[in-house]
Amino acid sequence: MSKSRLKKPQPRSAVFTAVTLLLLAAALEGVALWLGVVTYASAVPTDIKLLYCLRKPAIVALNLIPPLLLLLVGWLATRRAWAGCLLAALPTLALGVSNLYKVALRGDPVTVSDLRLLRTAGGIVTRYQLTRNDSVIGAVVVVVALTALSRLLLPPAPMAARSRLIGLLACCAAVPLLLPFYVGDVSYALTENNDFVAEFADSELYASRGTWYSFLHTAPDLFSAIPSKAMRRSAERTLSRYEDADIPEEQKVQVVGVMLEAFCDLTDYPVLASNETVAALYEPLHELEQRCVSGRIITNIFAGGTVESEWNFLTGYSHHGEFTVPVDTYVRYFKAQGYDAVFQHPGYSWFYDRRVINENLGFDRSVFTEDGFGELVDPDLAPYRSDGVLFDYLLRSLDGRRSADAPLFSFSVTYQNHGPYSESDFDGAALKPAETGWTAETCGILSHYLYGVENTIEELRRFTDELDKREAPVVAVFFGDHKPWLGNQKSVYNELKVNMDLSTEEGLRNFYATPYLIYANRAAKRVLGQDFTGKGDDFSPCLLMEELFDRCGWKGPAFMQLARDMRAVTPLLHVRGAFLVDGQFLAKHELPEDVLDYYLKYREVEEWRERYALEQTEETDSVSSVCFVGAGCPPCLP
Repeated sequence: MSKSRLKKPQPRSAVFTAVTLLLLAAALEGVALWLGVVTYASAVPTDIKLLYCLRKPAIVALNLIPPLLLLLVGWLATRRAWAGCLLAALPTLALGVSNLYKVALRGDPVTVSDLRLLRTAGGIVTRYQLTRNDSVIGAVVVVVALTALSRLLLPPAPMAARSRLIGLLACCAAVPLLLPFYVGDVSYALTENNDFVAEFADSELYASRGTWYSFLHTAPDLFSAIPSKAMRRSAERTLSRYEDADIPEEQKVQVVGVMLEAFCDLTDYPVLASNETVAALYEPLHELEQRCVSGRIITNIFAGGTVESEWNFLTGYSHHGEFTVPVDTYVRYFKAQGYDAVFQHPGYSWFYDRRVINENLGFDRSVFTEDGFGELVDPDLAPYRSDGVLFDYLLRSLDGRRSADAPLFSFSVTYQNHGPYSESDFDGAALKPAETGWTAETCGILSHYLYGVENTIEELRRFTDELDKREAPVVAVFFGDHKPWLGNQKSVYNELKVNMDLSTEEGLRNFYATPYLIYANRAAKRVLGQDFTGKGDDFSPCLLMEELFDRCGWKGPAFMQLARDMRAVTPLLHVRGAFLVDGQFLAKHELPEDVLDYYLKYREVEEWRERYALEQTEETDSVSSVCFVGAGCPPCLP
């Protein structure tokens, strides 16, 4: 009896192999594009949005190259097409799925800089319930099928080691040659695909250009821009029109800043303002606002990314890098004025790498869960109840200072009210389906959020009342970091029919606006000769410190004086390219020429300041400021 033998698979022709590999990469590109376009709601069917991506050759080419290169690397390294397909499929799937869920939870897309925060992201995601998504399941099925098909169609290729090595080196050499096409402005213009997207909606603009291209386009965010010599000279000339101003010795009051987690006034939405329960819950906040300067900041973030508002306030930058090295900030200005600078947060220091970054911002000391808050409040319970503990800590810190001590600049980030919020009903829930007509899920999420916010408002009132009893002059500023998560895909906002269309002024405010309050106790009002009441303007969070200084009657450092003049032109400097000029919301391309020129000069100074101002201060051995001292002539406003 003869032995049966399995036939050895015959190698494929070069043309067949090349075409198959290209089609496999194209299929993976299709997976990424599909996962991108399903992330945002639209009246236009998803397949039509996908077709509009495919009609642009630049979008097709730039989104095809990354999976194709990965596929080739895997194939050349192992001689197996299925290994190359898997090497390309896994990052494609990871990118598409992580972007889909990040948009669902927070409203903003995945960027290259998110890779620095994988631990933080892991800590956040574990708190949320990721719902089943048919598009994700379909994408996984397609990837498995493509991997199996590639093994069937392309058996191991008989390639010489030398040829494979040359191919791998060619793939590696292609990366730096191709990168400028991903980060440059020319390709960004060529991939414009705005037919069905809102102008200021990052997640929609991201998806409309393709997931792979849009992700790689954010690579420069990892690094601070390096201004050219001409830009440096221009920035120095602009800033030389201002001179740093000291805080008068007799006016050096204690300054306390508190950023409130996910804190917003839901009565800004008429549908909730008309609800008696919600209106009554926020009434104490509105009474407190009458005793403060109050208004709205229009943040750059939604439902997450809290450090963006935090860093905007502390630094004054409207755009910035990752603060991986020491930089010039308002914290350093306070220190140069003789203040102690202290940071508090009842959470872990590794969250957003705050301990390291706080040192780069200029804080003398930071206190986290590991440094003592863990003994005051269980870190697992802090998202539900910790505001009282934090405010008591701040009061003890103020009371413990002696008259001979340096004045204090204290900044805290709360943890209470961190999302997500349960959909379940509970005793004492503020809202019920039978009374509101809303679904049980919406009532549950809103009630859990309001339960925490009600306590936050009580603690704010108690803290300000306690400050009024103190003889030491204290000025405090409170502000919300972003709007709260209210269901995946903004389900609560959608059910309440809140306008979240970022192409409209109302939608932009509804998406990004949070309250701020500037409060001064009686002693501070006497020392500063200011009233500290009234309606404040609405502006970007990078201008909030400038508003605080205005209310105190202080001029501040040179950069703040420039920011004050920039604010007179447009108080909104949104990272999405939205501006507010003469009361009208405008996109960057709609700005009058003189406003655009002034804004570009301002951005030059921001980039110069972040990279070089601290170096120049150290070189000139400046004692009284953290920015260089200029000629002090008045600016020429457009």
